[in-house]
Amino acid sequence: MSATAPNTIVEARLRVLRAATRDGVAMSFAPLTHRSMVLVELETGDGRIGYGESWTNYPSWATVERVATLREGVFPLVIGQDSRHITELQRRLVAELTPIGRQWGAQGPIMQAISAVDIALWDLHGRASGRSIASLVGGRVRESSALYASSLGPEDVVRQARHCAAEGYTAVKVKLGFGREHDERILVEARGALGADVALYADANQAWGVDEAVAMAALLSEYDVAWLEEPLRGNRLDELEELHRRTGLVIATGENVYGREEFHRYAASPAVAILQPDIAKTGGFTEALAICQLAEAHRKPVLPHLYGGAIAFAATLQLAACAPAVHGIEYDIRDNPLRDPLLIDGPSPRQGRIALPDGCGLGVDLDLHAAQRHLHPAQQSEEELTA
Repeated sequence: MSATAPNTIVEARLRVLRAATRDGVAMSFAPLTHRSMVLVELETGDGRIGYGESWTNYPSWATVERVATLREGVFPLVIGQDSRHITELQRRLVAELTPIGRQWGAQGPIMQAISAVDIALWDLHGRASGRSIASLVGGRVRESSALYASSLGPEDVVRQARHCAAEGYTAVKVKLGFGREHDERILVEARGALGADVALYADANQAWGVDEAVAMAALLSEYDVAWLEEPLRGNRLDELEELHRRTGLVIATGENVYGREEFHRYAASPAVAILQPDIAKTGGFTEALAICQLAEAHRKPVLPHLYGGAIAFAATLQLAACAPAVHGIEYDIRDNPLRDPLLIDGPSPRQGRIALPDGCGLGVDLDLHAAQRHLHPAQQSEEELTA
């Protein structure tokens, strides 16, 4: 170990964290019964550790798959490599693993696994240089970011909306896709509680076909919904374009689009107004930054999707600090023991905005003792990959 170069990755570890949801989080396609995340740790020859996160909200067994993909597919490609060669490593992971993902029919899980390692590499680089990730990629363009409150509904909408208004949020997003009658009730309650001055967004989580979405357009307009996220099953671009032609709806999408090449089609389309890459899904900080640059070239705003844990949260804040295309950040208002409680002195929302940390690497430190309380022992192993 002593003869190893200080920047060489000598060990790759992971921890599966899991915590039951306590406030009935629901999507149009399935309830979210547990918060979960796969926490990746990369250690270099000089003892530094960088942290990354892979998104594993769905399905309920996603962590089992992600552990196997990381240990069997991803970790062997990074052990022994120079941690400073982030772009080269990320491209190698994408080049070698995405063809396997295509054959497997699992491009998403492959990119979600790569995301964790890429974020950890950026964290390592920042900690080695004594600078934040944002300062390493051109510097900060803002000191704070607007937030929009998300995950309201499908029940208890009035209380949630009033809470958001009291906390100073100027924009909130409701969940739809629970049947027209229920969706209308959600919109009535949200708009009534928020008043006319708070922007209202909606997320259908791919609940509808084109004709169903067209039928919902007048209702969305009636309650002044500013934009609609992932309205269509399958999120096919040709169908989104048909929906836009027939309704003029302002459409946002991107959380289930993987990599800059696929994002290019969506960014170039007049049907897609807002891009929403998820840093823990689409390929990590490297890919998310490239997508932001693509969005800027097409003059489209980025509102990153964010529905994960502490590391995805911190990485998204770094993206917002350095990418001009980012116009705001999603902030899930529901109970999440794997996000804020896992950060030491992490930033908190204040009047609909959040300060963007400027510490080394991810800008904030992980509370490992807090993380340990949520360790999922059934998916841990002493056999981690070392050089």
